[in-house]
Amino acid sequence: MSGFVGYVNKSGVDNKIIKKMADIIKHRGPNGEDYYTDDNAALGFCRLNNNGFACADNLIVMCDGETDAELILRGYLEHGEQIAERLTGTFAFIIYDKITGDIYGARDCFGVKPFYYYPADNIFMFGSEIKSFLQHPDFKKELNAQALKMYLVFQYSALEETFFKNVFRLNQGCYFTYKNNKIKVTRYFEPEYKTQDKSFDEYIKIISEALENSVNLNKRGDLEIGGLLSGGVDSSYIATLAKPDKSFSVGFDKDGFDESMYARELCDILNIKNYKKIISADEFFAALPKVQYYSDEPHANLSSVPLYYLAEMAAEQVKIVLSGEGADEFFAGYLPYADSRPAKIYKILPFGLRKIIKNIAQPLPNFKGRATLIKYGRRVEDYYIGQAFIMDDGEANNILAAKYKNNMSYKDITGPYFNQVKDKSDLVKKLYLDLFLWMPNDILLKADRMTAAHGLEARMPILNKEMFGISSSIPAEYLIKNKVTKYIFREAASKIIPDAWAKREKLGFPVPFRLWLREQKYYDILKDMFNEDFTGEFFERDKILDLLEAHYKGAKNNGRRLYTVYSFLLWYKIYFINDGGII
Repeated sequence: MSGFVGYVNKSGVDNKIIKKMADIIKHRGPNGEDYYTDDNAALGFCRLNNNGFACADNLIVMCDGETDAELILRGYLEHGEQIAERLTGTFAFIIYDKITGDIYGARDCFGVKPFYYYPADNIFMFGSEIKSFLQHPDFKKELNAQALKMYLVFQYSALEETFFKNVFRLNQGCYFTYKNNKIKVTRYFEPEYKTQDKSFDEYIKIISEALENSVNLNKRGDLEIGGLLSGGVDSSYIATLAKPDKSFSVGFDKDGFDESMYARELCDILNIKNYKKIISADEFFAALPKVQYYSDEPHANLSSVPLYYLAEMAAEQVKIVLSGEGADEFFAGYLPYADSRPAKIYKILPFGLRKIIKNIAQPLPNFKGRATLIKYGRRVEDYYIGQAFIMDDGEANNILAAKYKNNMSYKDITGPYFNQVKDKSDLVKKLYLDLFLWMPNDILLKADRMTAAHGLEARMPILNKEMFGISSSIPAEYLIKNKVTKYIFREAASKIIPDAWAKREKLGFPVPFRLWLREQKYYDILKDMFNEDFTGEFFERDKILDLLEAHYKGAKNNGRRLYTVYSFLLWYKIYFINDGGII
């Protein structure tokens, strides 16, 4: 892991400015720094463990990720712009040509490493984190008003243009060229889903061998490697293959919200030292400003907080950890991927008939099966947006202040992705959408930011082209069986880990936020924020206070909605009222 930042300005550059821009992301690479400046460009790099800075003749490379900068340089000299599609592993990098002033940059296939850019009239900025741009005097900090509504729907920043006006995310699997003050973005990786005629046992063998090889590859180097360990199959499988000396787990001091005992039991079997932390409600709320600061944009995945503490604990012991991201998106691990048996039977009916039944059932009072009739009377494109659906378009508009209401629909975001797989099965459509939206903008963003906040490198053995190529060729009946998600992956894991871990239902990081909000202390924290003067700029105050009151009194579970609103307000206060200072 490392961090980089740079800018091009034909009017000249300032060494002090690039130093300030790099210093603000020093947490990504506290072990060293490199700089380059000339009349038109300034580059800054901070390193943790990797060799991410290289120079040769007229070219300079800065890279965040597993790929060596010297390798990228040699590859670029041989293959030019096609270098990105030839690389494996995780990366985000730029190559600057000192003679022409041209820049080439790329991001890995799945978006493990972040990349942002700011194309203004007289200046072009790029870097690992947006907060570095704020340090430049020519950066115009302005809120992107279009981003707020879709954030309330998805729980993360869902547009290519970020919450900062004119700051864009380079999407995963893309490279760009910057020449003559113009930027051109090209997609170099397009995932394909095409099943192959292999037996279940053949696939078990292929998965097992590929993951073992990937784990061994990710253990390379001289530094001690730890493991992030929950009680689920993904991290347990990787820990069993890697057998790190140390593992790290977290839980909450509420009944039903602590899986760390499962991690401890597995570590006892494997003879691995396990460190764990139990997080209190006060600690959870204390971390929220830091989580929003390091995320750069408002982010409302509750599990960011336990991951923040998990990374903090691990960083005290090791510099690198192995983690299990990608298994759910590759091997169909989320519950919404699996239809119930009644739903499967019902879906045998022609879609036109199901649509008629939906229209009949919709205005009727609730009855058993009504939700199924309504849901499957719509195409998956009409109701599926990913693993988080906080509120629909109408609910978002209802609580937003007039300035931020708009006609944008979540289907404007999801539609282009669904169009790419319009002839595929419903399962593939869901997997494809999550690969492009949920995984890079939520799962991988929080993994990168929360580990980087503590100078910790997270390596993800499942997230590579080979593992995706395997998973995308597996028939649906091997991925999901009798509502058991990630079925074949679990069966592969069960060859080396006990069934209790291989077969355990996915819980993620369960957080008791909804319970805490029914306690006076934490109810008051949100109420105070909702009553701040600036809140009325974005929300109809009485509406969000009504949501809070109904939740506090137990009339309705609005926990996720309230957390999403609160996270945005906290983020805005940090970046626009406190000018980037953590509260």
